[in-house]
Amino acid sequence: MQSIHYPISGSCQCGLITYELLEPPLRVIACHCRECQKLSTSAFSLTAMVNASSIRFHGPLKHWERPADSGNTNCAEFCPGCGNRIYHYNPQQPEVLKLKPSTLADTRDIQPTLHVWASEKQDWFQIPEGVEQHPTQPW
Repeated sequence: MQSIHYPISGSCQCGLITYELLEPPLRVIACHCRECQKLSTSAFSLTAMVNASSIRFHGPLKHWERPADSGNTNCAEFCPGCGNRIYHYNPQQPEVLKLKPSTLADTRDIQPTLHVWASEKQDWFQIPEGVEQHPTQPW
């Protein structure tokens, strides 16, 4: 397999929002909580933790937020045209963004190394053996 070269471009479904990721993600996480199942309309949602300084966005993002079980605020930025979520963040930690990595043009680097909220995962989904997992949010 060819190596991945950065920057990697990304976009929403309609192309109104584009971006460049300048360096590899810090970590890729699969969240199995019910809210992420609603978000992804699938068994889990993928998140690539990236430094805010390593990504450049273009286009008019729209904002939404909700309280998280941890007591933090879960903020989301999405495309106002097609509704694609682009990233989430915790306002207490604005230096790290939770990029929705399926919006990347090259998705080879988005294999999860951590599964969280495994206590709420769909029964039919099997977390690969040897991959770190936690029943809830570990932090």
